[in-house]
Amino acid sequence: MTNSTSNSQNTLKQLLQLPVMVAALGYLVDMYDLFLFNIVRVPSLKELGFEGKQLFDEGAMLINTQMAGLLIGGVIWGVMGDKRGRLSVLFGSIIIYSLANIANGFVNTLPQYAVCRFIAGVGLAGELGAGVTLVTEILPRQIRGYGTTIVATLGLVGAIAAFFVADLFDWRVSYYVGGGMGLLLLILRVNIFESKIFVDAKNKHIARGNLLMLFTNKTRFFKYLMSILIGLPIWFVVGILITFSPEFAKAAGIAEPINAGKAVMITFTGQVFGDIASGFLSQYLQSRKKVILLFILLSLTFVLVYLLVPVSSSFSFYLICAFLGFCNGYWTLFITIAAELFGTNLRATVATTVPNFVRGATIPLLALFKFLEPDMGVMYAALVIGVCTSAIALIALWNIDETFTKEMDYVE
Repeated sequence: MTNSTSNSQNTLKQLLQLPVMVAALGYLVDMYDLFLFNIVRVPSLKELGFEGKQLFDEGAMLINTQMAGLLIGGVIWGVMGDKRGRLSVLFGSIIIYSLANIANGFVNTLPQYAVCRFIAGVGLAGELGAGVTLVTEILPRQIRGYGTTIVATLGLVGAIAAFFVADLFDWRVSYYVGGGMGLLLLILRVNIFESKIFVDAKNKHIARGNLLMLFTNKTRFFKYLMSILIGLPIWFVVGILITFSPEFAKAAGIAEPINAGKAVMITFTGQVFGDIASGFLSQYLQSRKKVILLFILLSLTFVLVYLLVPVSSSFSFYLICAFLGFCNGYWTLFITIAAELFGTNLRATVATTVPNFVRGATIPLLALFKFLEPDMGVMYAALVIGVCTSAIALIALWNIDETFTKEMDYVE
């Protein structure tokens, strides 16, 4: 056996070890549950008695409620991940959002729906950050980009699976399936182990999970803020352009009805390929920043196409959604950068709060969109926000360090 073959087999063995696969499967369930509401928004609200513009207004309220849960949960789980360990988050978060989604299948009123989405949001907030943190700490720096790519790919498969489940079953059953998958995943998590880097830091009795450390040091706060701003274009696309794709298609003059669930599925199919491409390209170029720069510019290009280029058919519209999804494929790469920028005692706090603050940015972005839309119209209101989020992300990316070769065994 040649050294090359032996090294390849060793790399594959490390990438397929149980903690990596369990983190990836956890993100699959996370993404299924997170985007299920985007897919069943219309049928579920119609069954509860809402029609017309209420589908947008009440849908926006429920999305904001879920995002508020993600913001709060991001802080809770991030701090817990650094204080008590990455595994405590992987167990606790999945229990909460699994039970919340099962309960969501029983709702009969809008307030009940909102409470379930909020609790589910709190639970969902912990999964990705803890998983990425664990993967970056247990894998060698030369291959950890491949590890986070596996997590991203399986996670986005979960979003695609949500479409097919919702297409085959009633929206209530779709929520039961998501909750059931989460509870089944707990069985696999019994046998996974904590990262050695975290255990060593814990044994040294170093201060861990102190959220204030991110705000009391100017350099650290600036680095943290830039980490968040890089991801804004992703959730502008997902939270506004794709979630409300039927409204945008109508404003564009497309006569054929656009299915929001289908748009979500197609977008995340594109994002699966985008995440794979960005992960491998990052490994090839040995750079996170160069790849993220490319994807932000591509995203802006297709946002302009989505909003400004006339299309007359649903096929063309869905094709643009697929390209938008591909351009969103730096999601896990940007979370990896956030994890790599900070020491072990703050890594889970950062890796968990950063994506959830980006998700939570949907709240002000959606509020700004609703404020601008009456005067500017749907298309131009979104255009202003899309250009601004891309510009902010590019400035933020310019102001952070390259992290590809950075070692993880250090503390703040």
